[in-house]
Amino acid sequence: MKFTLHHTDPKSKARAGTMVTDHGVIETPIFMPVGTVASVKSVHQRELKEDINPDIILGNTYHLFLRPKTEILKKAGGLHKFMGWDRNILTDSGGYQVYSLSGNRKIKEEGVKFKSHIDGTTHLFTPENVMEIQRVIGADIIMAFDECTPYPCDYRYAERSMHMTHRWLERCITHLKKTPFEYDYSQAFFPIVQGSTYTDLRKRSAEYIAGVGAEGNAIGGLSVGEPAEEMYAMTEVVCEILPEDKPRYLMGVGTPINILENIALGIDMFDCVMPTRNARNGMLFTAHGTINIKNKKWEDDFSPVDEMGITFVDLEYSKAYLRHLFVAKEYLGKQIATIHNLGFYLWLVREARKHILAGDFTEWKDRMVKQMDKRL
Repeated sequence: MKFTLHHTDPKSKARAGTMVTDHGVIETPIFMPVGTVASVKSVHQRELKEDINPDIILGNTYHLFLRPKTEILKKAGGLHKFMGWDRNILTDSGGYQVYSLSGNRKIKEEGVKFKSHIDGTTHLFTPENVMEIQRVIGADIIMAFDECTPYPCDYRYAERSMHMTHRWLERCITHLKKTPFEYDYSQAFFPIVQGSTYTDLRKRSAEYIAGVGAEGNAIGGLSVGEPAEEMYAMTEVVCEILPEDKPRYLMGVGTPINILENIALGIDMFDCVMPTRNARNGMLFTAHGTINIKNKKWEDDFSPVDEMGITFVDLEYSKAYLRHLFVAKEYLGKQIATIHNLGFYLWLVREARKHILAGDFTEWKDRMVKQMDKRL
């Protein structure tokens, strides 16, 4: 993978760059739609490619390991071929999913023993076998196995967890050196900065991660319930330390406002289930604020879903029709809302990139944050 930094905003740390892998070019900043189980929920791959048009999507190691299982993915020739997606894929190592199981897992130095949420069977994730699983899945960017700490988190626990994440990282790197690429293309490896919301831990972790010299770096353990200001403070601390010539990925973030504020701090890559999950519950994100399409006020509003017309659904359907679909519990409503939200997220990061390159990102960002912080 090759990363080229093209421009930095003069009034912030916002960056525009390009990443090149064997599956194509990724223009940054970028938002990655979440395709947890080899599917971005409610969206066909054709719509994903032609209408939403992301350069990269995300898959999840934990979920793909359980279903359809690695042997099926290997027979298919990897995740790209299995799901019919010829652009870039990043796989999360499963650390966050294991964290979210709380009552059904035990964390030890060896790794994490957990029970499947599907059938209750017991499995063990170690840094070594998670690297092997990600080799077989075949994503273009794979993540180190880490422990994601909860919020709030005791300092001593956060410190112990951070050190274990660092030890696991060394095991990941050692094992990757012995594990060849599974397919006819390469995989980039990103380690993950941890340290909860403690500035000194974040600094120590960022310095450790930066010293590894990986092709890119990620920031984990944020967007787990902490106030947005704490998220921004930790992101700023870490971005001051992580190398400028490598892409920076803030995992699991977030709202459109979160994304713009973190771009301003120097983040290049984002993923979050929010645009798809909220869409399925009737929340639409727009440049002028959020819409709860289930509200009665939209019952006889025959204006387009979004007059900006970012995707085809925005102009083809009215707010009244979309509200009707949700009230009637028609699946089509969730599909329309999902395409709209993902299209908006991709529009937002691409518009951010344009303004970074033009040199007026900060003014545009401040204006957009005010506009989007409304309920319509």
